Amino acid sequence: MMRFGSRLAAAMDANGPLCFGIDPHPGLLDSWGLTDDADGLAAFVDIALSAFAGTGAAIKPQSAFFERHGSKGIAVLERLLADARSAGVLTILDVKRGDIGSTMAAYAEAYLMEGSPLAADAMTVSPYLGAGSLAPAFELAERTHRGLFVLCLTSNPEGPGVQHARTDGRSVAAQVAEAVAARNTSAPSLGSVGLVLGATIGSAVADLEIDLRAVRGPLLAPGIGAQGATAKELVEVFGDARSQVLASTSRDVLWQGPDRDSLRSAAERTRDEITRALRG
Repeated sequence: MMRFGSRLAAAMDANGPLCFGIDPHPGLLDSWGLTDDADGLAAFVDIALSAFAGTGAAIKPQSAFFERHGSKGIAVLERLLADARSAGVLTILDVKRGDIGSTMAAYAEAYLMEGSPLAADAMTVSPYLGAGSLAPAFELAERTHRGLFVLCLTSNPEGPGVQHARTDGRSVAAQVAEAVAARNTSAPSLGSVGLVLGATIGSAVADLEIDLRAVRGPLLAPGIGAQGATAKELVEVFGDARSQVLASTSRDVLWQGPDRDSLRSAAERTRDEITRALRG
């Protein structure tokens, strides 16, 4: 299997630098006329996957919205990941795990191990117990040719209190970016370890003197649409690193369901707008 970074780069070139969040929260299930249970969840993801397959570079299921339905919800997530794999759609599982030692190793095995029912092409992780705590995930992702997206600068108002804090003259976020860059030094093109940076963070990258091009990995940018970010914000936030950006949208497109054709049309419009901004 090709390394995740190479597979993602090819998908971004072929289908556009956009990722679709699969976020079946209760309001969306209700607006689609679906029940807020595992059956409604299953119908939701079937429609979403069929609409988004081939439209963008990847899908990004948010694990929490499946976990809230217990074991039946997790079973739906397992089937979604398997169906996406069969359809040739890359998956980024949004779980934001972060722990130490054997616990982090167990999380990595759950989401990155070949043969695991919950294995995705990549997962999101949190470095805020120290970037070194993610070593088990880094090592397993390398062995299985999967990817990681490490939280760096998030859009929530509480984030800067931690992420902008400075030690030894450098911000915590800049140190996270440097740790990720070190993982991509031998990558032939786009590395398999990326960062998560909210599309609504304004001038934070420049203010904190973070060199995103040096990361040499994908930059996952949630916040397009419902959270207020547009293609214009992507250009302002990411500057000359925008060719590495994988923008992410969820609710702004998902509200167009449950009609599959309406969903796909909305996805294609968003993809075309984002592609012009990032690749034009």
